Amino acid sequence: MRVGVSLRSGYDTEDGRRGAQWIVERARAARQAGLDSLFVGDQHVTAYAYYQNSPILARLLAEWGDRPAGALYLLPLWHPVLVAEQVATLAALSAGPFVLQCAIGGGEAQFAGMGIELGERRSRFEAALDIVRRLLAGEEVSASGPWAIERARVGPSPAEPVEVWIGAAAPPAVARAARLGDAWIAGPYATGEELAGQVAEYRQACTASDRRPSAVVVRRDIHVGRDDDDARRVAEPVIGRGYRGLRPEVLVVGGPEHVADEFRRLAALGFSDVLVRHLADDEREVLASFERLADVRRLVADA
Repeated sequence: MRVGVSLRSGYDTEDGRRGAQWIVERARAARQAGLDSLFVGDQHVTAYAYYQNSPILARLLAEWGDRPAGALYLLPLWHPVLVAEQVATLAALSAGPFVLQCAIGGGEAQFAGMGIELGERRSRFEAALDIVRRLLAGEEVSASGPWAIERARVGPSPAEPVEVWIGAAAPPAVARAARLGDAWIAGPYATGEELAGQVAEYRQACTASDRRPSAVVVRRDIHVGRDDDDARRVAEPVIGRGYRGLRPEVLVVGGPEHVADEFRRLAALGFSDVLVRHLADDEREVLASFERLADVRRLVADA
């Protein structure tokens, strides 16, 4: 199993430079820990400091090296020509493979703030993904429908094909990920039993669509302590405040051996990659957890 990171992009801080510094520190720590991939997320219309995907990733690529990297784009909220332009430039800055993560998104406030009808998100997603792919392949694209464009082109063309990983949880969305994506990302909310069912649905849908995925990915929110007691010391106050609305049983909290065991269980369910996000608020604890992820990665690889 490969271990990558989906970096936290939102912070409750009045000092915008401090939050940006934390993200850069975490990308550097991920590289030093030898993690296999690096990603940032996508969110809009927030009441707190949220560092937007394209510019922050461009900065992080200077820290990262030649392993896979990418960003999530909630495609219904983006004009597809702009997405293709952003991805083409980021892929040119990346020394390694670039991965386009995408999802349909949600939240009335987010869609209203961007002037998009929530009910249009599925049609906008599929149309946008088709346009983005064609533009990145070097085509001149004209289209009607939810995105009316005429003779659009982008450059530079990526040096290697950009993989598309689609995030999905509900059965129709998982089937769409199998039909349209190179890989599927399971979200952080599902328990092990629920993930097992989703993997089975995804594999069945891949077979029906005659597609072989390049990766089967799951995100997990974690903290790696010196040992299990140390991990609980840091994580329990955060969990007690209702961390991101996630159920405690889906969080991975413990020493390196425990976290490695949890990742092996995910591998046994059929996942090839786990993308971690650190749940601690204290930057020193987060960086220490990153250091211990190097041990976790070795334990998983040696199993």
